[in-house]
Amino acid sequence: MDLLGPIHDFLLVFLGSGLILGGLGVVLLTNLIYSAFSLGLVFVCISLFYIPSNSHFVAAAQFLIYVGAINILIIFVVMFMNGS
Repeated sequence: MDLLGPIHDFLLVFLGSGLILGGLGVVLLTNLIYSAFSLGLVFVCISLFYIPSNSHFVAAAQFLIYVGAINILIIFVVMFMNGS
């Protein structure tokens, strides 16, 4: 996918700021559910970083494995442990 220069730069800045804010949310938020959702934001931004480099399969695999499995498992465990 050939992106124009300003669109590519905007996409990289947007995803980079999402990574930074999500990482800060994982570290600084005291509620574990919000921290897990911030980790999901980080995983989504990482998987979207592969799209401008024409690695669509890697982006889809990253999204399905990390966001769809690992992060949901983390949220499930945190919600299970908070209930007891």
